[in-house]
Amino acid sequence: MLRECFAAAILLPAILVSISFAQGDQTPTPTPSPTGVNQPVLSQQPASASAYIRPDAKTRFNRFVIRAVGPFAIAGQVASAGISTWRNSPEEWGSHWEGFGRRVASGVGKNIIEQTAVYGLDEVLKVDSHYYRSRKKGVGARIRNALLSPVTARNRNGKRIIGVPRIAGIYGANIIAAETWYPDRYDWKDGMKSGTILLGIGAAFNLFKEFVWKK
Repeated sequence: MLRECFAAAILLPAILVSISFAQGDQTPTPTPSPTGVNQPVLSQQPASASAYIRPDAKTRFNRFVIRAVGPFAIAGQVASAGISTWRNSPEEWGSHWEGFGRRVASGVGKNIIEQTAVYGLDEVLKVDSHYYRSRKKGVGARIRNALLSPVTARNRNGKRIIGVPRIAGIYGANIIAAETWYPDRYDWKDGMKSGTILLGIGAAFNLFKEFVWKK
């Protein structure tokens, strides 16, 4: 019963998002330039409530695809599987090529579940879980922005709120994995533990993007 409940919790957002995406979304109205020519709204918007404009439906969907099955997402899962194979974790899967393949498939599967849940709940709740660098120059403000982003999202007005999609996606994906295809000794508590670790890793990566990787 526990497995079915968690599976339903993840599949529901996927169904809802299909309905939401089929209905479409209004693209923000272009803002007039000083010359009188309308300029298109950029997809990358500042992380400020006063300057924030919700990205259009195409941009949101493209972000979902890149995060779910994009080259960086796949490369990250391959690298993670390599480390886990070297550590032989979980040991039931072995430390050779077969175990490596199972770990890659597991990582890709968890990521697809997570990103589908995040995207679906973003669309249903009309929030934005995308990470935006801080517009403030102070070190403290930038650190705070990086650390808060994994557990927050932005509403239509750009106000930071509790990030239900990201939290549900990360914990849901890891609990489903622990309760289904992981070895029998794993359960939902291991999924909760893995989800918490991944939230911390996400915060650390945000710090990297905030201060090092400017692309």
